Amino acid sequence: MRAKFALIPLVAAALALTGCAASGGESPAETADSAPTGADAPLYDLLPDDIKEAGVITMAGDTHPPYRTIESDGAFTGIDPDLQAALSAQLGVPFEMATSSGLDAMLTGMLSGRYDGFNGPVRATPEREADFDAIVWMTTRTSYVYPADKEKDFPDSEAVCGKRVAGVQGSVVETQLERLNEWCVAEGLDPAELIGLEDTNSTVLALNSGRADLVGTTQASAIDLIATQAGKYGYVMQTDEQGAGVDQLAMFLPKGSGLAEPMMAAFEAIFEDGQYEEIMAAYGIEDASVDKPVLNPYTG
Repeated sequence: MRAKFALIPLVAAALALTGCAASGGESPAETADSAPTGADAPLYDLLPDDIKEAGVITMAGDTHPPYRTIESDGAFTGIDPDLQAALSAQLGVPFEMATSSGLDAMLTGMLSGRYDGFNGPVRATPEREADFDAIVWMTTRTSYVYPADKEKDFPDSEAVCGKRVAGVQGSVVETQLERLNEWCVAEGLDPAELIGLEDTNSTVLALNSGRADLVGTTQASAIDLIATQAGKYGYVMQTDEQGAGVDQLAMFLPKGSGLAEPMMAAFEAIFEDGQYEEIMAAYGIEDASVDKPVLNPYTG
């Protein structure tokens, strides 16, 4: 039986994009609101029976701007809800977000049937693909956010060496910081210290309180933080030489749930019709886009 916990409906009116496509087309929320539902939707027949019976896809969610922000009325806004609205128009059932915190809790919750999926940002790895189907839909590079009054202390990412970096436990930041530290040590510099915390809000609080010197986060989150709090922060980005590479971020779905095939088809559809490109452009993260979605890049 599919359990429900603290569900917050993704009401279409609350999900409007922060920007509109140059073509003037509908936003994903408007598309979902006017799209066929149930059996009339293009990909409804691909859904597993338990999803059809429930009439909803339950996703784990936390506060992680710009991917997800919980507004004062309890609604979620951001990249993730906008993406889900576009996918919903293809699948014929709405998405609901169940509030959760901490990557371990979300992964465990999916395996126990509490959630149908989680859209991260989570890095696809061979180990995670043992338990989950991963649909890669964007990339990222780790950025290190500092207080604006410390700008002279951080001319480039080399200055991260030896500093205290607040990051979300289990996130891509952990792996990227390990690579950066290897580079730091090779250069004769002290490694950075990771302060692992539960969520993004906690990392920013650590920075503001002086507990951390920097916040390690995705490029999209750094851009959003600086845009929403103008003049308060700056950031430097880890380089390829420092082991940044390009990590693949994915939506995770429990193995054997029957959701991988229809969800992948829905992603392919919104890539083809341009909605994916519109969403990425609306949030200014086109350089994190991928040419096409990929199912299970390591084990597929």
